[in-house]
Amino acid sequence: MQERRPGVKVRDDRGGGDDGGAAADAAAICADLIRFDTTNRGEGVARPERPAAEHVAALLDEAGAEAKIVESAPGRASVLARVPGADPGHPAFLVHGHLDVVPADPAEWTVPPFSGEVRDGCVWGRGAIDMKGSLAMTLAVVRRRLREGRRTRGDLVLAFLADEECTGEHGSRYVAREHRGFFDGCAEAISESGGFSVDAGAARVYPIATGERGTAWMRLTARGTAGHGSKPAPDNAVAEIAHAVSRLAAHEWPVRLTPGVRALLDGLADALGTAVDHDRLDEEAVRLGAAGRLFAGTIRNSANPTRLDAGYKVNVVPGTATAQVDGRYLPGTGDEFLATVDRLLGPKVARAFLNHEEAPAADPAGPTFAALADALRAEDPAARPVPYVMAGGTDAKAFHRIGIASYGFAPLRLGPGLDYLGMFHGVDERVPLDGLAFGTRVLDRFLDTR
Repeated sequence: MQERRPGVKVRDDRGGGDDGGAAADAAAICADLIRFDTTNRGEGVARPERPAAEHVAALLDEAGAEAKIVESAPGRASVLARVPGADPGHPAFLVHGHLDVVPADPAEWTVPPFSGEVRDGCVWGRGAIDMKGSLAMTLAVVRRRLREGRRTRGDLVLAFLADEECTGEHGSRYVAREHRGFFDGCAEAISESGGFSVDAGAARVYPIATGERGTAWMRLTARGTAGHGSKPAPDNAVAEIAHAVSRLAAHEWPVRLTPGVRALLDGLADALGTAVDHDRLDEEAVRLGAAGRLFAGTIRNSANPTRLDAGYKVNVVPGTATAQVDGRYLPGTGDEFLATVDRLLGPKVARAFLNHEEAPAADPAGPTFAALADALRAEDPAARPVPYVMAGGTDAKAFHRIGIASYGFAPLRLGPGLDYLGMFHGVDERVPLDGLAFGTRVLDRFLDTR
């Protein structure tokens, strides 16, 4: 189902200043978006993204970009827009991001997580980092460019998506499958989880994501003979699943240096002026501190048990026990990863995919990466951009399926003491106002190259 939405009254932030009001617009939009509770608890338990989608569509409509809301299910809404470029023959470019957020327990937060409160120079709330702050920067920059009559060379395609915090089935997968034509001409994109500053001693590193690990979310099932809890149970399903999960958790996955991670290590060595010992990468990750966190989770595969379920009464041996595992694997290692999982599980435990996505990649040596790096350096002469492989996953996987390579690029210059990576899905998530201002300037410069 798809539907056009009428525009609604929105604030007009056309103030002066070097960024034409885009920075103020970004901060206001970020706070407003946070106030829409778009919590996604997964497995079909989610608040509808529709109200936030309507707000985004109105912001685009008000600036002259014709926005379209598409729904994969009632309330599960995404926003698509295509702004014509100056040269119809030039490749289109996609900017995508997600409207949903993970849950937040108000009792754990300093401020109410859906308040969008501005305090201590930051906008606070669930989604400030992941990723309503990034959406706000994109909207502010696009609105400014439209008001000023500035166009990218090729079409600029925008996608504000539902359901990234689960499988993307109601968001990126849906639009890539059911609205494939909307992305015609797009070969590259930018989205979340890159372009942020990492202070590493004398260097200020900006990782730009050029890939991410593949996803293998699995349900494990062990079957045995149900019976009375007081009798011998030689094929106890609970014991079998517990042993299998324990073997998975205890397994030490070997280091596998993919080209993307090697490029990151080389970039860090150059930026930091220190050799990085590839034979001691766990120790090096600790030694390098914040910079080391950029590769600590991407030098090997992983399979983390996350859920267990069995039985219904203490004196009944159940016939079935299940577990869920979050598996992640590096590009090119999928077959090896699954073979290892099967060996560790043993013949009595079956596995099935809850979600299986290949590992996407983008070119760290191409002109788009160079343009992203140049935009950062233009706003921060001390910037040292490096390629980066994400440990987790994003909507880039769905667009990878249709031939679009995504770079992780949501630029922010961060002050000391603000743990950007730790705020993903964490408590007291917040984004600095000056970081949003920096990001709008960087994004505007980059779009000038498209």
